[in-house]
Amino acid sequence: MMRRSFQVAARLGHRRALLRTPCILPGLDPAAAFGSSTDSLVSRFCPVKTDLKDYALPNASWCPDMLSLYQEFLEKTKSDGWVKLPSFKSNRDHIQGLKLPSGLVAASDKSDWRIFTRCIQVEGQGYEYVIFFHPFKKKSVCLFQPGPYLEGPPGFAHGGSLAAMMDETFSKTAYLAGEGLFTLNLNIRFKNLIPVGSLAVLNVQVEKIEDQKLYMSCITQSRDQETVYAKSSGVFLQWQLEEESSPESL
Repeated sequence: MMRRSFQVAARLGHRRALLRTPCILPGLDPAAAFGSSTDSLVSRFCPVKTDLKDYALPNASWCPDMLSLYQEFLEKTKSDGWVKLPSFKSNRDHIQGLKLPSGLVAASDKSDWRIFTRCIQVEGQGYEYVIFFHPFKKKSVCLFQPGPYLEGPPGFAHGGSLAAMMDETFSKTAYLAGEGLFTLNLNIRFKNLIPVGSLAVLNVQVEKIEDQKLYMSCITQSRDQETVYAKSSGVFLQWQLEEESSPESL
């Protein structure tokens, strides 16, 4: 079902691309050219007032490196254009009032939805991370601390946990930078193992936007940049979410 949905998305994306003039960075605001401006996307994604729990806040499990770098980036949000992204338990909470495009609706009677990287609820045991996004530069930095439930080789994080973290950082960046909605391609070259409980820094950059696709790169390394854990690239399909129908309009 999921594979069929992606095939539909890719076909529709190709048809729409034929009707659009490609937008390539720099020089243009690709998000505005496609639909919504980056500012409006960030504003909706990061509500000022909410009762939802933000999982991207410091807790007792964070290592000293993660805490200090978090504080450094928090300072940059005051004057350098960076935005700290909240992290709710489900993407549904980030896009309230919007829905996936028609034809991509999955019926289910489940109610406790959780994004994969927030599925482990015990602090410090799974994915501890926070993402900072720079709207003008179209880049993100993710601070990631893998817990013991993400272990692969004894004492080190499973490669799949880093792959998921890369995809998550790519996807948030792609959506806010240009309404990138679906992962079309993800290539990873692993270099070194990440010790469990340590900090890995993911630097994600939008390289270009053309043919209704966002092309992105990521390098994951230690805080001192002496150790590169992995390098990756990803391609995301631009596709606008749809407004949900209000009860009054039904």
